[in-house]
Amino acid sequence: MNKIAQALTIAGSDSGGGAGIQADLKTFQMRKVFGTTAITAITAQNTLGVFDIHPIPLTTIQAQLKAIAEDFNISAFKIGMLGTPEIIECVADSLKQYSFGKMVLDPVMVAKGGAPLLQQNAIQAMRTFLLPMADVLTPNLPEAQALTGIEIVDDNSAEKAARQLQAYGVKTVVIKGGHTNDSNSEICRDWIFTPSTDFVVESERYPTKHTHGTGCTFSACITAELAKGAEVEQAIRTAKEFITAAISHPLGIGQGHGPTNHWSYNK
Repeated sequence: MNKIAQALTIAGSDSGGGAGIQADLKTFQMRKVFGTTAITAITAQNTLGVFDIHPIPLTTIQAQLKAIAEDFNISAFKIGMLGTPEIIECVADSLKQYSFGKMVLDPVMVAKGGAPLLQQNAIQAMRTFLLPMADVLTPNLPEAQALTGIEIVDDNSAEKAARQLQAYGVKTVVIKGGHTNDSNSEICRDWIFTPSTDFVVESERYPTKHTHGTGCTFSACITAELAKGAEVEQAIRTAKEFITAAISHPLGIGQGHGPTNHWSYNK
């Protein structure tokens, strides 16, 4: 039996290499997990912005997932950028046919530079087709607010939003606090709500613009840990340490929102 953990990422391609499929594969590799992919869209982007988006045909997305299912032993997978209601429904239908293990859903909606990566009419499709399937959901504050309609400003409103997401069917909700309006705060707080316990994880807030791909990297690390058999809580804590190291040791690449440092945690 092959004991090498294998994971899958279903997401868009980032030509700048800092987010999307590229960030996921780098994270899988650093966590000693073999990564496979199903690409949902090709984007033309760099640290300055997103300049073009080309959705992949539904039949090609289906074919990628079928190919992975027929030849790999996937024990955890993550979903990132999907973009359209049609792609969301296509992926959800395909997932009903295959066993890919635990599912981590990163509801990617907006690129770091502000470009929309999810059509507005796709939010309801995500609620309907994907949230009920998610073992772990990792929205940032704007994404959690878009999915629930609840403004998150403190612990109480974060819990209210998380309970709403769990009512949609999500098992564990991780609401990332990096977008908090309290930019003067020296601490970045994430709220975690599991079926059995609630807790927070905190880290120092680092003043840097090199944060492109943080959400992708964080959710990919959770996926990698789950693929290796870690419990959900430990996977989240490891991912928090991983992304904190990646943000706090920037590479200084690009003229805009540069990528995080996927090497830093292992060093």
